Amino acid sequence: MLLGREEVNPDKPDNEGKTPLSHAAWYGYERVVKLLLAREEVNPDSHDHLRRTPLSRAARCGHEQMVKLLLGRKEVDPENPNLWGRTPLSRAAKCGHEQVVKILLEREEVNPGKPDRYGRTPLWLAAGDGHEGVVKILLEREEANPDHPDRRARTPLSRAAEYGRERVVKILLGRKEVNANKQDRDRRTPLMYATSRGHERVIELLQSHEVVTPSVT
Repeated sequence: MLLGREEVNPDKPDNEGKTPLSHAAWYGYERVVKLLLAREEVNPDSHDHLRRTPLSRAARCGHEQMVKLLLGRKEVDPENPNLWGRTPLSRAAKCGHEQVVKILLEREEVNPGKPDRYGRTPLWLAAGDGHEGVVKILLEREEANPDHPDRRARTPLSRAAEYGRERVVKILLGRKEVNANKQDRDRRTPLMYATSRGHERVIELLQSHEVVTPSVT
């Protein structure tokens, strides 16, 4: 009914720059999104004040069908980053949405190794939050460097070790590219982070890895 009124702007943003489409994408209202996308006035790739697009918000929430709908529009850039440089893939990876990650990786434009403003890649984010499935998916792609450090020289292994992500630590230690002794800017190794948090199983995994030597402080 509202969309039938001439005075109603279907693409008008609120004070945070979020349009009706952005809100519908966030909450996963598929039918509402279809109604809005049918209107020429609606920009499917608009962004709010934090540069979050409808696709970015849908990916963050794991709305698979919503992501497919938005990717079906040629105006939508699947690599459009938010204010912190995080792409829809990065946001989906951090939240562990495996199916959304797979859908996004089907697009040639999507770079699975693209870092954000802080040097954190989708793999780095997924590893830190313990999303084993996403880590495995990303590691299937050559562009995803399992030892890529962020701006503080923290690697995915370092982050996973700090938070006791045992399964992720085990996966990363199985990759020859990963340096288990790599120090960050504070000269801390993954083992140091694991010991400082008391993650016994992670400590065992690191110490049993053939290239790891206990660090002396």
